[in-house]
Amino acid sequence: MDTPQPSGTTKRRITLDLDRPLLTWGARPTVTIDGVGHPAQWGTGTWAVADDGSTRIGVSCFNRLWRFGAASSTVGDADGFAYRSGLLPLGAGRLTTRRTTD
Repeated sequence: MDTPQPSGTTKRRITLDLDRPLLTWGARPTVTIDGVGHPAQWGTGTWAVADDGSTRIGVSCFNRLWRFGAASSTVGDADGFAYRSGLLPLGAGRLTTRRTTD
């Protein structure tokens, strides 16, 4: 298993907008970067990714009973994503590219 690089070794960051669904029943978002989960907060945040664009990111919602709204994408040349889960706490979410670099 590859060990993660120390903090500060990557120069590329992406912006991730996590839109809070209307009905969450206490759910919190979880962001996964190459399979490693990180707790997150609703709103806009930045995340460090590999410079080559091969990073796989995913977002899902989790409350104490179940996980829902899972969506994932490969970063590629994008520098921003927007996440929306479904209207109800079941089913898949959407992770869309917000903008790309020139």
